[in-house]
Amino acid sequence: MNLPDVKAYTVTGLNREIKNLLDAELGSVWVEGEISNLRTPYSGHSYFTLKDKNAQIRSVLFKGQKSMVRFEIEDGQQVLVRGRITVYEPRGDYQIIVDYMEPKGYGALQKAFEQLKEKLSKEGLFDEQYKKPIPYLPQKIGVVTTATGAAIRDILQVLDRRFSNVEVLIAPAKVQGEGAAEEIASAIHDLNLHGQAEVIIVGRGGGSLEDLWAFNEEVVARAIFGSRIPIISAVGHEIDFTIADFTADLRAPTPSAAAEMVIPNKADLQETVLSLKKNLVWIMESRLENLREKLSSLRERRFFREPGVLYEAARQRLDYLALELERNSLDKIKDQRTRLDHFSRSLELLSPSNRVKAYEEKLYNLSRVLGERARQIIFLKKGELEKGCSRLDALSPLATLSRGYSICRTPGKKVVRDSGQVNEGDELNLLLHKGELFCRVEGKREG
Repeated sequence: MNLPDVKAYTVTGLNREIKNLLDAELGSVWVEGEISNLRTPYSGHSYFTLKDKNAQIRSVLFKGQKSMVRFEIEDGQQVLVRGRITVYEPRGDYQIIVDYMEPKGYGALQKAFEQLKEKLSKEGLFDEQYKKPIPYLPQKIGVVTTATGAAIRDILQVLDRRFSNVEVLIAPAKVQGEGAAEEIASAIHDLNLHGQAEVIIVGRGGGSLEDLWAFNEEVVARAIFGSRIPIISAVGHEIDFTIADFTADLRAPTPSAAAEMVIPNKADLQETVLSLKKNLVWIMESRLENLREKLSSLRERRFFREPGVLYEAARQRLDYLALELERNSLDKIKDQRTRLDHFSRSLELLSPSNRVKAYEEKLYNLSRVLGERARQIIFLKKGELEKGCSRLDALSPLATLSRGYSICRTPGKKVVRDSGQVNEGDELNLLLHKGELFCRVEGKREG
């Protein structure tokens, strides 16, 4: 079969052609759908599928564009995205490169606000236990706001009107636009390092949610929470609420209100002090008048006119006690003497010398009895010993030797009882009743 001479695309060329057509024809588009299969690898880029009930399209949100998305994207969210339709040439998949995204039916900023509020609330940054008290009459007040805005003018005017000699330390910072949150956090940090301010007002005038967004950034919230100096948040108007309001130690509806809250009115204080002074003077005068009346009344009493009356009764009482003491002392001495005589007699009866003498007599009598008993026992034992010696002597070998017998022994002291035990020439010794003989066997006869 002969094929016509046609121009054929390579797969790569075809995918590139489709990509160029899509880039040229569609450009930037808006797409609504549900996020699914969300993946964010180490690179930081987010890959997901945007789908509805009948179809789906691959999508990618590169790391650099994430700063434009002010909320955390999650599976299952309904979103409205803007991006370019293009083709991923290696696989031939067409996809949308997202450059902007917001929740469907819910503003992106509002979504980010709620997400950050929930996160910081769980961490405890809004807890009342961490709120620091605002000093009653601070001498130095720190202010973090733009140096040229209406907020700083309102604050200074109110402070000057209420307490003209208070010192204000201004830490200027952008309050809107890129980098504003970082400048606000840095200004709070600088005032803490400076250490002179006793309280800090952080705020700005009113505006849209976008205008106030710097005060909804996490870096500002953490700077407020980490401040050792109490902070009053004064952002926007009374109806505006920011993350800074929840984190601060006190929220003021406006910058002017913050200035009124941070320091009392000097004129009111002076009026209060004057009123207290008048009350104090009146109380002191009343007290002095009462004391004067008491003193006058006391002067009229008898003991002031006749002081001796004060100690007449005491003198009589002293005399009575002296007599009572004398009488009691004599009775006491008599009782003690009687007890002493009784103890003396008892001691005499219990005297050691008497008891020793009695023991000596008992010991003497006992020694006479023991001596007599000992002599009797000795006499009896001596008789028994003499009888035993007589019996022992009768049985003794020495008694037998005394009757002319002898004991024949070898030089090794072995007793010879049979002539067969020795040989001619053997040396023997004979034990006599008195003495011992050393002999030699000249001959023997068997018995």
